[in-house]
Amino acid sequence: MAQCPGLHQHSPNVRDWIASFRKGEVRYERGDQVFVQGTRPPYLFTVMAGVLMRTRLLEDGRRQIINFMFPGDFIGLQAAVDGEMAHSVEALTSVTLCAFARTQFFDLVTQQPRLSFDLTWLAAHEEAALEEHIVSLGQRNARERMVALAVFLVQRGLDTGLAPAGVLQLTITQGQIADMLGLSLVHTNRSLQALRRLGLVDWTLTAIRIPDLGQARRFAHLDGGSARLRPYI
Repeated sequence: MAQCPGLHQHSPNVRDWIASFRKGEVRYERGDQVFVQGTRPPYLFTVMAGVLMRTRLLEDGRRQIINFMFPGDFIGLQAAVDGEMAHSVEALTSVTLCAFARTQFFDLVTQQPRLSFDLTWLAAHEEAALEEHIVSLGQRNARERMVALAVFLVQRGLDTGLAPAGVLQLTITQGQIADMLGLSLVHTNRSLQALRRLGLVDWTLTAIRIPDLGQARRFAHLDGGSARLRPYI
């Protein structure tokens, strides 16, 4: 993750402590379930490479995609605090994760106050991202929702080195876009075509390209975002 331009790099002694705290690395392939809703996972993870999505499944089989996770993101914190996972986490690409024992979570909190603060920072920014998503679902029309999501994904890709030249190579199906934004497949398809014609977002099955991020932000009524580097554990 040292190559990620949007991540704050720790001092050598903090990196050494993280190395002593970690339990190793694990890999998952696209479609693999990292966490399953309703289970109590033994590990928490930092994303080292790849992209994942967090989903919530209703009893009747309907699914809501909640958000997406990129290198540097910490996943499983909800289980560390509350017990069972209230959601699932699925790999969207091949991913590499750094594993930490769930039972040692409070050792991190007590022994490394700075890392504890970083976890709070990450949780606060995830809440802010979810707040933006709620605004999209409640107030933005379909095209604005799609542009807002595309801006979020491409910006995270830029920050983590996954979007060279502003193009994020990521396979997201129209069904997954619909599950994230609360739209029908027909509405999703029509909106994607309209945004391509307008030159705002070119979103294909395997890539997302935004010709002008500033224009896209204005279209979706997004602010400029924060330039602060993100911490990681």
